[in-house]
Amino acid sequence: MKYKAIFFDWDGVITDSVNIKTDSFYDMFEKYGQEIQEKVKAHHLQNGGMSRFEKFRIYYKDFLGIDIDDKKVTELSEHFSNLVKSKVAQAPFIDGAVDTIKQEYKKGTLLFIVSGTPTEEMKEIVKSKGLSEYFTEVCGSPKKKAPWVKELLNKYNLKPEECLFIGDAMADYNAAKECCLNFLGIKIPGCKTEFPENTVVKERVII
Repeated sequence: MKYKAIFFDWDGVITDSVNIKTDSFYDMFEKYGQEIQEKVKAHHLQNGGMSRFEKFRIYYKDFLGIDIDDKKVTELSEHFSNLVKSKVAQAPFIDGAVDTIKQEYKKGTLLFIVSGTPTEEMKEIVKSKGLSEYFTEVCGSPKKKAPWVKELLNKYNLKPEECLFIGDAMADYNAAKECCLNFLGIKIPGCKTEFPENTVVKERVII
């Protein structure tokens, strides 16, 4: 099937960068002890695609019993960004990702990034990897994935059944299903995500 548009997640789909963020979350909670660090790590791995803004609120409130305000969330997010941005930009590509992007671009397929990473940071990373020219729009947090997809469908007059979402996390799967898009799950060796039965899943990005 020829799709009119493809929506890509980034971490774990285009670059092998999931572990970079896992390690950074772990390190940021070092002062609270290993038990808290392990809770943070487990939650992060089970909730790929959730924005860091949401995660920090959860980790402080649910694991530490601390309510944090928007200013604190912003400070934590900026610190996290400083830890991971250059590393994510240097992360290797997932097998098949770049070839698929270039092939679909040549066909005239509209390509979008819909990520849990903050939008401006995501744009910088895409640019640093030399892929900006291929994507019609690069979208990230704080807006969630499903609202982004709905906005782009409407903006570009796209029918959901003519579109594909490629992701490696349940947040991607749920966004695709909420918006009635076709879905391709990427599950590279060591990936923790278990997609529902009958989901199309591959270890490399190929359509």
